[in-house]
Amino acid sequence: MATTTKTLDDLFLDTLKDIYFAEKQILKALPKMARAAQAEEGKAGFLQHRDETQTQIERLDQIFELLGKPARGKTCEAIQGIIAEGEEIMEEFNGSPALDAGLISSAQAVEHYEIARYGTLIAWANQLGLKDAVPLLQANLAEEVATDKKLTQLAQASANAKGKRAA
Repeated sequence: MATTTKTLDDLFLDTLKDIYFAEKQILKALPKMARAAQAEEGKAGFLQHRDETQTQIERLDQIFELLGKPARGKTCEAIQGIIAEGEEIMEEFNGSPALDAGLISSAQAVEHYEIARYGTLIAWANQLGLKDAVPLLQANLAEEVATDKKLTQLAQASANAKGKRAA
């Protein structure tokens, strides 16, 4: 049985399917996180990022189209694990003053995963000459970086301090 040598093109498509799956999972998780958040800023932030995530998925759809491939995700165990940790925090810290700090921490773990994936995809798209994919990936990356900064500000402004105090 002959095996074909996998190329950077294959790796790019594989990673694109990975982040596509991840974004779809995140889209489902964000409303739950918004409902669980105690602070209004947290709720609003999670809902705003849900809208951004929908746009990010649409950009990924465009990249699949550019490649002439069906927009299909590939199970990403990493994002499933990060989301499961977030759900665990929601259960274990429900009603706790530390809940919002935990939610922000979970959301940042998601953002950092996405930032790593988009950074890699941009480098590979440039290497592969996929000029039309690069700005779409850069737009997604910029939104993830901005969300991460907002989450840090939210944590520093209130959630971490509130989490310190006993109810």
